[in-house]
Amino acid sequence: MRARMRPARRMALFYAALFAGPGISLPFLPVFLAARGLDPAFLGATLGASQAARLVSAPLGGRLADAIGDRRAVAVGAAGLGAIALLLMLPEAGPVLLVTAVVLAALAAGPLLPIGDAVALRMAAVGGGDFGRMRAAGSLSFMLATGLGGMVLGATGPWLLPWLVLALQAGVVGAAALLPDAGVGPARGRGGAADLLRKPGFALLLLVSGLTQGSHALYYGFSALHWGRAGLSPGLVGALWVLGILAEILLLTFGRGAMARLGPVRLLAAGAGGAALRWTGTALTADPLLLAMLQPLHAVSFAMTMVGAAQLIARMVPPERGATAQALHSALGPGLATAVLNPLSGLLYERFGGGSFLAMAAVAAASSPGIAALGRMTAGQPAMSDPDTRL
Repeated sequence: MRARMRPARRMALFYAALFAGPGISLPFLPVFLAARGLDPAFLGATLGASQAARLVSAPLGGRLADAIGDRRAVAVGAAGLGAIALLLMLPEAGPVLLVTAVVLAALAAGPLLPIGDAVALRMAAVGGGDFGRMRAAGSLSFMLATGLGGMVLGATGPWLLPWLVLALQAGVVGAAALLPDAGVGPARGRGGAADLLRKPGFALLLLVSGLTQGSHALYYGFSALHWGRAGLSPGLVGALWVLGILAEILLLTFGRGAMARLGPVRLLAAGAGGAALRWTGTALTADPLLLAMLQPLHAVSFAMTMVGAAQLIARMVPPERGATAQALHSALGPGLATAVLNPLSGLLYERFGGGSFLAMAAVAAASSPGIAALGRMTAGQPAMSDPDTRL
């Protein structure tokens, strides 16, 4: 089957499969866990623990994939372990087993996106596809899963969530087995995490990307719960999430030229500013019409930050270290920030409700000085791979 499907389509299929499950679990897992008896503080701690698990597994999985030169095998193994972990969520279990299942599933998922990004970026660098459009397949899948998941769970109740996510995880295993060959052999010599962190600008990139992406923690963990308590139905909550993701898809599919003209540092700056504006507005209203006007900023706060970081990593790091670099960024950038901010979000939301989004606006804004410094540090820096990354 791999021979009959073009590599770019296989890459798009992998992203589509990988993002379908989170399309349901990100907005509605907190609702499911709350229905099983977890209070906001415990819920925030659980989400923080799951993110911490990704901090461990993402760089280890990325380093293993680079070391053996077989990213497909590592991805298949991780996806299979994720399916086994999700089985623990199916019984009517108590909080301990539920938390264990969530953390183990996150541990298995950690390496998957960085490995996929490393393969896709390498394909784009050699003219094998458009990174933004391949990634857009994942965003489209996420959007459809969120919208349909909201409608289904609104009709059935949250008990069905683990069954839906497990079924979608089986698709991840199959899509991982079809991952294209990146054409990059095993990494040789030095180039581990410590060496990458010593590269000029790399550690600063982790910080600024982490602050902006980490500011989404409250949104991912508590927006569905908050809007539901404000009277919005699960279907309407799903529609609001879909609106944000649709804006992201449009940017990734049709905005390549505009993003290329901006360049990575300006993309990071736009992402931080967009996040600060978005969370300020979200703190001030739960009116569906006003939220619908704010949600398209997801294309700025999330997608521009993601693409800007990917562009800089492709410039800084040689292809054979790509999975390690992407995984390190995923773990110590957005991953670490989200792991810290998830439990903090639970505590803030328990005390301040929707006003907690103002704290997330401040987190995003705090990245601005670092972005300015990153621009000075990386000015004129030569790319480590083909400059035509087709982002």
